Amino acid sequence: MTAFRVSPGSLASAFQQACDRLEHAAFAEALWSRRLEVWTDDPSTRRLIANRLGWLGAIEFITPQVPRLRAFAESIRSERFTDIVLLGMGGSSLAPEVLRRVLGVVDGYPRFRMLDSVDPDAVRAAMEPAATSLFILASKSGTTIEPNVMAAEARQRLIAAGQTNWASRFIAITDPDTALHRRAVDEGFRDVFVNPADIGGRYSALSFFGMVPAALMGVDLDAVLTSAREMESACRLPAAADNPGLALGAMMAAGAGAGRDKLTLLLPDRLQSLGLWVEQLVAESTGKHGKGVVPIAGETSEASLGSDRVVVAVTLGTEAPDLDRARASGAPLVELQMPDVAAIGAEFLRWEVATAAAGLLMDINPFDEPNVQQAKDATGRLLDAYRSSQRLPIPEPDGSLDGARLTLSAAARDQLSGAGADTFFTTLRPSDYVGLLAYLPPDTPTFDGPLQEFRNSIATRMRCATMFGYGPRYLHSTGQLHKGGANNGVFVVITAEPEHDLEIPGEPFSFAVLEMAQAVGDFQSLDRAGRRALLVHLPTRDVEQLRRVTARLLLVAGAA
Repeated sequence: MTAFRVSPGSLASAFQQACDRLEHAAFAEALWSRRLEVWTDDPSTRRLIANRLGWLGAIEFITPQVPRLRAFAESIRSERFTDIVLLGMGGSSLAPEVLRRVLGVVDGYPRFRMLDSVDPDAVRAAMEPAATSLFILASKSGTTIEPNVMAAEARQRLIAAGQTNWASRFIAITDPDTALHRRAVDEGFRDVFVNPADIGGRYSALSFFGMVPAALMGVDLDAVLTSAREMESACRLPAAADNPGLALGAMMAAGAGAGRDKLTLLLPDRLQSLGLWVEQLVAESTGKHGKGVVPIAGETSEASLGSDRVVVAVTLGTEAPDLDRARASGAPLVELQMPDVAAIGAEFLRWEVATAAAGLLMDINPFDEPNVQQAKDATGRLLDAYRSSQRLPIPEPDGSLDGARLTLSAAARDQLSGAGADTFFTTLRPSDYVGLLAYLPPDTPTFDGPLQEFRNSIATRMRCATMFGYGPRYLHSTGQLHKGGANNGVFVVITAEPEHDLEIPGEPFSFAVLEMAQAVGDFQSLDRAGRRALLVHLPTRDVEQLRRVTARLLLVAGAA
């Protein structure tokens, strides 16, 4: 069981009021018994929530499936697979990546990698060992464009490598009777794991979406589920301040209501990936109707912890983040203690309960994502235009910088009042955050280093909170907050032409065209939402040019 301590500081009164409200509503009991009246009087919203509470029974669902998962993993291990490649997108794919980075792949099991990018360089790298790979096609709806085009490429590679029975190299994880479920059966996939339909993607870590990949890594599922089960028992406690999920949720909501909406995670190195998962869960669940909790993960230790912060510090065994820095800042602080890595199962459940509680306290539905579809629709319109004219309708630039095209959203242009696009960062206001959104190969040293340097410079020189996400990954998670949350985000979208594109089998557009359509589509969605946004397009993937452009943006804004 993971211990916790809350030091609310300036939020003491607001935290107590939040706890009182949860107790008055008997929220712990109402949540676990799925009493819908605690959420709202509106029948339509109740129906929506009722169809998203399956995560409360995920442990009960998955436990009897453990022998099947173990047997399946052993059958895969006994064959000559070198790699397991997960083709997915959004929260349901991030949980396996957290498990890989925190728990690791057990010796003797195939390598595991997640592909949640349509960048041609990223797709090409993930597909290199296709001939000896097992592919997991994971999609709740079965219609998400990214995993489907990745699967088309994987199928083509398998056939080219002489695997005539290519479907035996695929498994599917999806909801009942989806297009993917039917396809997996009709085409003879090696196996299909059908998840309960009432479990949303970002709440699915302890369901098939998380546990099938975990089994294929050789993870001790019993240990992970035991820790989650202990957390479930603790999260049933009626006293909110003693309940590890409700107390965290009360702090999140109290902070958001008091202007401390930047929920800052301080994590030891081994847990850094947990921040990605928490980020998507909290942002997509709370960022709507002009309000939201802004999760800040992976930020430099030199960033200022100002008056807009609530800090959550997690210790893993003896590995601790810089608690002195957190305490010295005076920010309200939540300290979580994980005894070992198997307690990651407990943390998945704790954060799910906390996010649900925060949603109730913020008077929102934490289980919908009303703004995510905007970027999907914008991308669809751009791809339709490409089908007709064989070109993407890219917005005209407002200026250039060292060969890069700079395009401003209307809100940014209005605030700059005629100043150049290179002065974009002068639009920052106190308590804003900057979202750095990159459409480049994710998690590679080539680009990750310069992008992190840019993020760190923004944080230290502008003294503001920062988020960083790769597209299209973030579109299915934190993108909801960007467009649906409070208008205190300032966004830099970075794109760059790849040297070598990659055609998508069966489509009239390539991976690079799809990636660019998603970037421009999101920029247009931010524009329509009245957000301050800057689209930076580089003509090539020249890392030094990227460094020069980003440095110049800070210099012109007077941040050097």
